[in-house]
Amino acid sequence: MQQRGQSQSQTARILGVSEGAVRYHLRRAREGAADGRQKPSRIEQLGLDQAVAHWWQAQAEALGRGRPPSVRTLHDFLRAEYGYDGSYKSVRKYVRARFGTPAVRPFRRVETPPGAQTQSDWGEFRRVDLGDPDGPTTVYAFVMVLSHSRKEAVVWSRSMDQLAWHHVHNEAYRRLGGGAAVNRIDNLKTGIVHGCGAWGQINEQYRVYARTMGFHIDACEVRAPEQKGKTERRVGDGKGLDLRGRHFDGLAGLQSWTDADRATRASKRICPATGLSVAASWEAEKPSLRPRPELLPEPFDLVKTAPVHKDCAVHFEGRT
Repeated sequence: MQQRGQSQSQTARILGVSEGAVRYHLRRAREGAADGRQKPSRIEQLGLDQAVAHWWQAQAEALGRGRPPSVRTLHDFLRAEYGYDGSYKSVRKYVRARFGTPAVRPFRRVETPPGAQTQSDWGEFRRVDLGDPDGPTTVYAFVMVLSHSRKEAVVWSRSMDQLAWHHVHNEAYRRLGGGAAVNRIDNLKTGIVHGCGAWGQINEQYRVYARTMGFHIDACEVRAPEQKGKTERRVGDGKGLDLRGRHFDGLAGLQSWTDADRATRASKRICPATGLSVAASWEAEKPSLRPRPELLPEPFDLVKTAPVHKDCAVHFEGRT
């Protein structure tokens, strides 16, 4: 008010205080006096004010005006360089008091009709106890999410090769009860052999598999995880699974435990598109899914040379 030309008496009358109170606070503001009632932050107690200011300015200049520096990165920097023992929230509170609250970044959530799209991705989990003689091992979780209902299928594998890629797709479709018209994937070699996104060259084996199953392959652009945000979110949630403290009876035991855990979560989570639970939304979406073939295209992991008889029959694994 003082900066806008209001007199001290007018300011006091508007605020409902005495004119002396207005003079007191104006004098303290001119002198830059600190509020003795306010407890200094942990950063101020450790004398890290200048370090934070220097880091923040350098990051702001490097990132430009479109994106503010990361408070999480600042917290990690203080812990690594200065042994900071305060919490992340203490750093966030200090930053907001000194540099202001960052502007809200707009985002757009795309909803799809039932049966229109699935999104697929891998997640890596280390030191999982499957009862192997060599001890805990690394396993991979394939996550496929129906974009409309948010119903997910998590399939475990010991590898991410072409054979495993087709196998986990089959298992995911079994759990989802069918497939969608489009499957959005990342640019892995098992799906895209060259390039990326809409201009990438699709893996021929995967192309044949997709044609057999009746879905279109839609690859994301490079370094654009937001284009498959629904499965990225589910992979991130999967990282919270408490696997290290558990013992599983092989990969089958881990798969059985995961199926039960995901089913329980689906009954509790809410689908943003319908407002119902994910489980109920999935039941409503099932009629829109493409039915699975009676025989899913299982990949072969064995190549054999065998003679062809005069009647064009070939004997393989005791069959003709």
